[in-house]
Amino acid sequence: MKKEQVILMLCTIVIAIPLVQSVSEGPKAVKNWFKELPLKKQKSTNLHFYFHDTIAGPGQTAYQVFDSNITSTTMSQFGLGFMFDNPLTVDPEASSMRIGRGQGLFGSASLEVPRFLMNLNFVFTEGSFNGSTLQVLGTNPILSQVREMSVVGGTGVFRLARGIATAQPFFRNDTSTILEFDLVVLHY
Repeated sequence: MKKEQVILMLCTIVIAIPLVQSVSEGPKAVKNWFKELPLKKQKSTNLHFYFHDTIAGPGQTAYQVFDSNITSTTMSQFGLGFMFDNPLTVDPEASSMRIGRGQGLFGSASLEVPRFLMNLNFVFTEGSFNGSTLQVLGTNPILSQVREMSVVGGTGVFRLARGIATAQPFFRNDTSTILEFDLVVLHY
């Protein structure tokens, strides 16, 4: 195969990928969707998956992006923040089927106890939710066994989403954490 053919094939694949993984619609389609909203029935969806967060070593998915001038002087590491792009899987094993990515930002937001502010986007790339997202915002008290955060929005299948996300540690060591997530989401 000639170099030009390979480049054309790769460009075609790159252009096609966003179309396959997206349910985004233009402004007119979204306006029409909202006009029909009074006729739509609200749904409740339960989701369960695993979030693989790796802060060091091979396969690192979370990187420190900021800290404050007092981070090292506080027990809570106040002001320390990370950006992440973590795999979401059906089972706790990293090799299990990936259904999406958990992307966002977390930072230590408490001067007194380890507690993160989470801005988390679940981006679904497989299955019936492919191309849809859910947005989670809230306090993550990392020393608690179960953490509850708010589902504050969504796109695609999850338009106008709201609900509750609970997370609990499934596995933890010095370089990685696997969180088990359960979500109850109301959407149209």
